[in-house]
Amino acid sequence: MKKIIMAAMLYLVGNLSLVQAQTYQLSSHILDISTGLPAPEVPVKLAKWNEKDEIWTSVDQKNTDENGRIKDFLEQSKFTAGIYKLTFLVADYFKSKNVTSFYPFIEVVFEIKDNKHYHVPITLSPFGYSTYRGN
Repeated sequence: MKKIIMAAMLYLVGNLSLVQAQTYQLSSHILDISTGLPAPEVPVKLAKWNEKDEIWTSVDQKNTDENGRIKDFLEQSKFTAGIYKLTFLVADYFKSKNVTSFYPFIEVVFEIKDNKHYHVPITLSPFGYSTYRGN
């Protein structure tokens, strides 16, 4: 009986090691530099430029988590090079803080050329923002 149990355990452990965690090609983060804190629950839209039709095509929309992050845009296994746009809908975030802001939304356009990971964060304040390619 011990041999059967041991064989079953080895079989299960062997198969579990074959399961791979799903990976994503694009992530983002919002840091509110006026408070020094992440910006949670901000809707962020992802769109891809369609060169043929010269229009933006919606790909996904997610909200930032409690740490101001979105970790799971673009499944790595479905890689498609191209020009993308993240639209950070920050108006309601500032309204919830009773803060007047100059920007109702922020658009960041960038190009994905390879199958590497891209991290596109913004640092945000009511009257300014900055972005860069992170890792």
